[in-house]
Amino acid sequence: MSEPFRSRRFRPVPPAERPRKERAAARVVVTDGASALLFLDSDPGIPGSRWFVTPGGGIDPGESEEQTAVRELFEETGLRAEASDLIGPVMRRVVVHGYSDQICAQSEVFYVLRTPRFELDTSRHTADEQLTLQGHAWLPLDDLAPAGVPVWPVRLPEIVAAADAPGTWPLQWGTVEESTLPVDAS
Repeated sequence: MSEPFRSRRFRPVPPAERPRKERAAARVVVTDGASALLFLDSDPGIPGSRWFVTPGGGIDPGESEEQTAVRELFEETGLRAEASDLIGPVMRRVVVHGYSDQICAQSEVFYVLRTPRFELDTSRHTADEQLTLQGHAWLPLDDLAPAGVPVWPVRLPEIVAAADAPGTWPLQWGTVEESTLPVDAS
């Protein structure tokens, strides 16, 4: 995983003092056609915080976006895929995450992978992932907000729908914020 997310302390930092980190990342929307595989994530510095995210992570030096997507998919789910199995890049954006201990500005590229449901192998999760990830679920694309838990990216069904319209790729969503603690919180 890329440097900005290594060795985090997950201790709350006063909002104005949170360090800002930047990285590039590749994410994969894994779908069986009706549902998407999502991880239930959290911020240990904000007890009770939870949200769903797609598999993916930071691009390591020398890696292509596709190589990162395939590597992260395997590390986080145990599913082996080839770059040729990926659809896209379907969407690009910059997302700003406000966490209890830092702000992360992340340039993201999203791919779609269609596959039957499978049993996950999470044995390759990093120490940080073992601490923050609280589980996973195949959530129906037409009802992605179970029990009021946010799903990031918010417009996930649009990414899946765009996979069938290559002439629209990559969707450009500019800069968005998805935060457990707002970036401009004081």
